[in-house]
Formats: sequence, C-alpha cells, structure tokens
Amino acid sequence: MPATAPIPPEAADQQPLHRPLSKTDLFVSFTWLALQGFGGVLAVVQRELVEKKRWMTREQFVEDWAVAQIMPGPNVVNLSMMIGGRYFGLRGALAALAGMLTAPLVLVLLLAALYGSVADSVIPQNALRGMGAVAAGLVAATGIKLIGALNKNAMGMVVCIGLAALTFVAIALLRWPLLWVLLGIGGSACLWAYRVLSDADADRQKKGEA
Repeated sequence: MPATAPIPPEAADQQPLHRPLSKTDLFVSFTWLALQGFGGVLAVVQRELVEKKRWMTREQFVEDWAVAQIMPGPNVVNLSMMIGGRYFGLRGALAALAGMLTAPLVLVLLLAALYGSVADSVIPQNALRGMGAVAAGLVAATGIKLIGALNKNAMGMVVCIGLAALTFVAIALLRWPLLWVLLGIGGSACLWAYRVLSDADADRQKKGEA
C-alpha cells in the first residue's frame, strides 16, 4: 500500500514504487493535492507524489516536471494528465484532470465572490502579499530539496547547476522572454545531454565488443 506519511528524500529513494489503484484513486488523490496547493503547488506535488504516495522517484519527478513546465498550460495540470495517462490511458488522464480542476474551480468562484466585497480593504491586500512571500519560500525550499536528484543526471551536477544559474540570470536579471530562454538554454542543454548519452552508449558498445 502507498505510504501515508512523508519520508526523507534520501530514504524515499530506497523505497519501492507504487502506482494508483484505480481512476477513482487518481481523482481523489489529485483533488486532495489541488486543495492543498495554496500558494506553492510545487512543494505539495513533490511531497505527495514522491515522498508520500511513491508514484515516482525524485529523478522521475524532475524529468516529468521539466516536460510539464515547457508544455502549454499550467504545469501541475500537465503533470497530472501525464501521470493519469501513463497508468490508465486517456480515461486516467481525464480522471486526474478532473481531480485537479473540479474542487479548485468551485473554491475559486466562491473566493472571487467573497474577495469582490473586500477588495478595497487594506487587510486582505496585505494578507495576499504575505501569502506571496510564503509561496516563494515553498518553491525555493522544494528546489533545494530536489537538487539531490541531479546527481544521477547524465550531464552531471556541475553542468546542471551552471544551466540553472544561466536560466536564473536570463529570466530574473536580463528579463529575456521565456521562449528565447527555452530555445537557447533549453536547446543547448538538450544537445549536450544527447551528446553525453551518445558517448556513453558508444563506450558501452566498445566495451561489449572487447
């Protein structure tokens, strides 16, 4: 049965992987995940899918999140559909999507109606600014937690950190458009990883022939 409590990332890597029990399990799991995603959904997704449910390893999460990040649409919604489709095909993808959207849609509509009546008040505005700071902290903490997954990356930890630093500079400091960052830095990273993997495969073939 899936774990019910989070475990440290290092220990999680040693645990066996599980899978969703059914499409209903997908719907309920992603509904619960969506309801926890106030301000920092990345932190919640990583904790639920990797540390609690053990549906994927840290490395798999980083890889799938990267794909979900560059696809059009909300990244966590893309990730939910990828996971649902992986285990139960189109119906699984739709079940995960419904779980991600149904309850939050109802809550957002209710909150929008409530906020409309207090939007000019100073207290709600300051509360939202505080939530923004917490959200930034959650994202930063999750990023630090996932750094360990780069140890198994084909490009190596140093190159990965260098690419992350370049991306930060390009977006946060130089304010480059996201499309150019993806095409430039992202494309270069793909080409470098392809070269590393090709060289490693060639070395294995040479050793096999020897």
